[in-house]
This record gives sequence, structure tokens and C-alpha cells, in this order.
Amino acid sequence: MTYKGYINPHLVISAEELKRKPDDESLCIVDTRPTHEYIEGHIPGALHLDLFGLSLINTRKETMDTFMWMIAYLFQQRGLDPAKTIIWYENISGTKASRGLWFCEYLGHTNTRVLDGGYKAWLAADGQVSTESVKPPEMPQFPIDTKPVTHMDADSINENLNRADFIPLDTRTDDEHFGRVARADRAGAIPGSIHIEWVNNLDENGAFKPADELRDLYVAAGITPEKQVMCY
Repeated sequence: MTYKGYINPHLVISAEELKRKPDDESLCIVDTRPTHEYIEGHIPGALHLDLFGLSLINTRKETMDTFMWMIAYLFQQRGLDPAKTIIWYENISGTKASRGLWFCEYLGHTNTRVLDGGYKAWLAADGQVSTESVKPPEMPQFPIDTKPVTHMDADSINENLNRADFIPLDTRTDDEHFGRVARADRAGAIPGSIHIEWVNNLDENGAFKPADELRDLYVAAGITPEKQVMCY
């Protein structure tokens, strides 16, 4: 039986599994929380890289290529080792850790995982805590072997909106989806979007729900494996 019944269990790691690898030199652990939370306590040996403010409003190819080159440079400067398994975490199974994993995958570094349940799960598992900052080691240039198939720009999305097997999946809040709050130039959602806020993927402890619960959630919303899903 795979972890929580997932088809791709290699994308996550449990706190218990990570605890069993305290001195594993093949791992590069990255804490994506705010600086003050990292200083107050973190997983021993974890590097710090808060990804919250890193975003882009023009995702056409030329701009996206430049942005991802900057991300690769930032990874190098913060000591992320491309020869290791890069594990991302925040307080729960949240968007910053997931963004770190996606950055790695887009750059072509598929050996990357998210800590399921984040730092909260680590503490619940009685994992060791450190308050010592970690100096980023010197690293070679982070390799860039982009996987554009994992990304769609606005033009591509617009071209696919009339396809019956194409689903824009809006993972934002209810207020954003229904236009009560605008964090872009205009309020609202992409036409035809299905709305499942990202927090609905998590249990009461902030960890990912088991595969059967997630499958029921998405099938009930009309999201099935034969369709192409674009998350935003």
C-alpha cells in the first residue's frame, strides 16, 4: 500500500519518514516560512528561502524564461544542491512549499518532495528543532532543463477554453473566485472554471487528505483523469 494511496507518493514525504533520516547527506531541506518563524525554530540543517513574494503577472515565454533563470540563480545563492533530493516545507502542506516543488519540476529537477503536514507535522512527530541558522553552502549553477509542458500561459489557456476536455481549476479563495475581492486588474474567474480552494485538499491538521478522499472531491466536481486540468 502506497503512502495514503497516492499514485505518485514520491512527491511527498511524511514527518516520520524524514525523522528516520536525520543525517542523510542526500537530502537538501528548505524552510519556506517567514524569517522570524525560521529563527524561532526549524528542522535541523534546513536552509531558509521564503517564496511568498516571488510571482509573475506576465507568463509568456520570454518573460517566463527570464523569471525562471532568476529562480535558478536564487536557488544557487541560497545553497540548494541540485545533486540532492530537495524537500520543501512550511507550517502545513501549503502553497509556498508546493511552489518550491513546482519550480524544481519546471527547471527539470524532478528529485523533489513536499513535507506532508509541514513543520506542524514535524513537531507532532517529536522531530528535533534547531534555532541555529544555516549558512548556505557554495553551489554550482542550478541546472535549467525547463519542462514547459507543466505550464500554460494566458494565450494558451484562452485558446483552449472551448474544449470540452479542458478544465481551468481555480484554487483561490471563495471571495476571489466570486469577484468579491480583486487581487488582479479585474475581479472574477476564468470562464468555465471549477472552483476548489486549495485548503480543501487538506485535513484538519494541515496535511494532505488520503487519495480516496481527494478523488471523491474532484470527481464530484467533474474533474476526471481523461481531462486536461489547468490549475491557477
